[in-house]
Amino acid sequence: MPSEHKLDARGLICPLPVLKARKLLQKLPAGDVLRVTVTDIAAPQDFKLFCAEAGHRLQSVTPQAGEIEIVVVSGTR
Repeated sequence: MPSEHKLDARGLICPLPVLKARKLLQKLPAGDVLRVTVTDIAAPQDFKLFCAEAGHRLQSVTPQAGEIEIVVVSGTR
């Protein structure tokens, strides 16, 4: 059964949210879910490119009261 993990990347700017997520995702088994909270408006595009290149699935991008929640499903690569 997949596990869910959280990463607080609020206040960080590109490329730090993606770099921190990448480091965490490398340790996760395929199928685990990572919920990242960011404030950088460029982060969704950064995560879209990162996921496409790294083999992860960008499940959702949800704006929430000045923050953005990005949900990534760990891939197998």
